Amino acid sequence: MNRPIRNLAIGCMVLFLALLINVTYLQYWQSDALTSLSKHPDNRRVLDEAFSRPRGAIVVGGKEVAQSQKSDDQYKYQRVYPQGRMYAPITGFFSRDWGVGGIEATQNSVLSGNDSKLFVNRVVDLFGSGDPQGGSVSLTINPKAQKAAYDGLRALGDNVRGAVVALEPSTGKVLAMVSSPTYDPNRLAGHDFTAVSQAHKALLANALNPLDNRAIETVLPPGSTFKLVTAAAALESGKYQPDTMVPGGASLKLPQSTSVLPNENGGSCGGAKITLTRALQVSCNVAFGSIGLDLGADALQQQAEKFGWGQTWFHDLDDSLTRQAAAKFPHPDAPQTALSAIGQWEVSATPLQMAMVAAGIANNGTVMKPYLVDEVRSHDLEVLGKTDPQPLTANAVSAATARKLTDMMVAVVDNGTAVNAQIPGVKVAGKTGTAQSEANRPPYAWFVSFAPADSPKIAVAVLVQDAGVDRDAISGNGLAAPIAKSVMEAVLNP
Repeated sequence: MNRPIRNLAIGCMVLFLALLINVTYLQYWQSDALTSLSKHPDNRRVLDEAFSRPRGAIVVGGKEVAQSQKSDDQYKYQRVYPQGRMYAPITGFFSRDWGVGGIEATQNSVLSGNDSKLFVNRVVDLFGSGDPQGGSVSLTINPKAQKAAYDGLRALGDNVRGAVVALEPSTGKVLAMVSSPTYDPNRLAGHDFTAVSQAHKALLANALNPLDNRAIETVLPPGSTFKLVTAAAALESGKYQPDTMVPGGASLKLPQSTSVLPNENGGSCGGAKITLTRALQVSCNVAFGSIGLDLGADALQQQAEKFGWGQTWFHDLDDSLTRQAAAKFPHPDAPQTALSAIGQWEVSATPLQMAMVAAGIANNGTVMKPYLVDEVRSHDLEVLGKTDPQPLTANAVSAATARKLTDMMVAVVDNGTAVNAQIPGVKVAGKTGTAQSEANRPPYAWFVSFAPADSPKIAVAVLVQDAGVDRDAISGNGLAAPIAKSVMEAVLNP
């Protein structure tokens, strides 16, 4: 072979190799970026192709809460949500024209079969001329706890605004996450795109914002449930013990102000001086306002941050529609420090954040990072990934402080403001909250708890933002505690 021919052959081989490398790079390493619905939302070919594939299932307790079923139209498969309203804030939806949300979005690469974890499966599908097979995503949700939370909020009315979050204290697993009002994701996943568009517009126009996940997006004053954070700071300071005497009178004069902080009932909490345990038991504003002033704003803020305030650490539902909102503790001046200590002024939290406070106390002071995705599998059931529990804060409080707080919270349920959370034969630790809002709207009802107190299996936070009832009927014990009780019983009595 003469030299020109050899050079030409070598050049052709180099070009062929470059082409092969480029095709491989585009097909496998850049395919997700090039075909991503989030990056190319108007690419109809991509939309139609993705909409025609069978997606993997979203699984709770061994049952599919999102699945693909064969259809008789050009799109071949229909996404179906068998318990749509109950799980909508978690699963989200899969829509041709309105994108994806929830787990459908954050786990889209796995569910669609495009994830790099499924590389081998994709190669097999390619050579077998088959469609890529999506993997399945198993969630940490306890189906009985989820149903108890969902039924509990529904019992308050169809238009109640609220949320429930339940966690496993030792791991951070999300056992229940419910937001109300909710929506039916099946209406957004349909193949009648005119009807889908009308349903989407109706949801956006709904003043109750059913597309919001109030469990992680809504930040409101936590009211007296925040007294757990203040009590934690007090015990951690070394200046207070459960039997330390604190002010218990009818009102507290705020510094640098002519205003006073009264108790909820307008009277005293049982005397001029009461124990710290008694103060938590009856939710004494005067006592905790005084403690807040004594400790100072810095101590309260530092303790709140140890429980997760000011941070975003829950990413299993982060998508273009939903983001975890950070709890807030703006640094207060002296008068506001007393109000901050009782969960008012500009202090705010999500139900997930308040569930973490209870879970951290239940877990001997260690706050675990919450997670919702338990396991990811290929379509042939090979385990591709499993979430390992991780601490968010190893020592939000000491184990000794956690035990003291637990005993004080048990007193709240046994003989205090949270008797509606009592479970026969089980020691329950809890704290009520009734947070004031604007003068022209009712307060928010809160309740946080965990059980069994001596060996916690579940921690719960319940927020009833608006139940459409009279102001006098709103309380953490009256509206929120019964829901928490039913959720705890669902886990403790399977």
